Amino acid sequence: MSETAHPDHSPTSRADAPDWWIYRGTGRPLHDIQLTELLPPAPPWRTFTGGPLPVNDVVPADEGEAGRRLGVEFHLSATAVDPHEVDMVNAALYLRRPLLVTGRPGTGKSSLAYRISRELRLGRVLRWPITSHTTLKSGLYGYDAIGRAQAAGARVAAAGGRPEPMKEPPIGEFVRLGVLGTAFLPRTLPRVLLIDELDKSEADLPNDLLSLFEDGEFVIPELERVRGRDPEVEVFTDDPEHPATVAGGRVLCRAFPIVIITSNGEREFPPAFLRRCLRLETRDPDAEQLAAMVAAHLVDPENSHGTRLVGEFLNRGQAGGPLPADKLLDAVYLATSGAYRENDVSWPRLVDALWRRLNSMVP
Repeated sequence: MSETAHPDHSPTSRADAPDWWIYRGTGRPLHDIQLTELLPPAPPWRTFTGGPLPVNDVVPADEGEAGRRLGVEFHLSATAVDPHEVDMVNAALYLRRPLLVTGRPGTGKSSLAYRISRELRLGRVLRWPITSHTTLKSGLYGYDAIGRAQAAGARVAAAGGRPEPMKEPPIGEFVRLGVLGTAFLPRTLPRVLLIDELDKSEADLPNDLLSLFEDGEFVIPELERVRGRDPEVEVFTDDPEHPATVAGGRVLCRAFPIVIITSNGEREFPPAFLRRCLRLETRDPDAEQLAAMVAAHLVDPENSHGTRLVGEFLNRGQAGGPLPADKLLDAVYLATSGAYRENDVSWPRLVDALWRRLNSMVP
């Protein structure tokens, strides 16, 4: 389970797949078995004991985002699987460590999180998109103090302004866990957490994540202060219609989330942050992987337009530099939805416009 990349990322056959692989990378979901039945216990230094577990400990279902990202189905043959990618995903599963995925835009870094969730049947992916204004606290939770004060005032007004003490609105109604906080709630099955484009963040954010990644917990001071009166508080989460109970103002995971962190390589990360992550460099998809993507989203893989455009897309990338894979989907959609006509003189111009390199400003 070395972090050193395979020099050629050569494909492997199903027969060569190591026995320790749980995630296989083919896109075929597990059937009649749960991840907990396959995954060995965590290393002692990565074991967490958070609680309470939810009464209905079922991971929220995907809301269609995986379908938008991957298509209805995304099945690869065993020979099209990148063994180094699958090695590193499984190493992250075993070691309960974040996986830092770097590479060019359009190579499927973010899609990896959705493939893992679909194949391991882990439900809705929790996506945390990073900007230059993103802070650790914004990802963990939010507390609406003003809303609570207004609700208390409304209660006094409704009571006719009587001076006797009135019960304050429940504090949990004004606390909402963010994407990051929701991912670390105690559950039997891990959540898939996508931290998307971390290289866009302010310089301090990677270091701010270190304690969370190491300890698997965080404190909500507003709930900690009332733990004597309210030892358990029900709060909102990033999962619609799925509140959670926080005990003692402290959130501690039970199953460390499967954390996929993407980066376009636009900056270096601190050594302390890199030490806590496994690392994967993505490669450009080959013809078989592109054909599988097209088939999953749009057309039969034997469709002549799709097959021809995959070949043209690869040739264009070899001649002028690699292109984002979603640009191929755009072209295939137009070709199969009525825009394409045989011998249409406008079609080459349209494809040129669609497949212009991202760094090109020439019209």
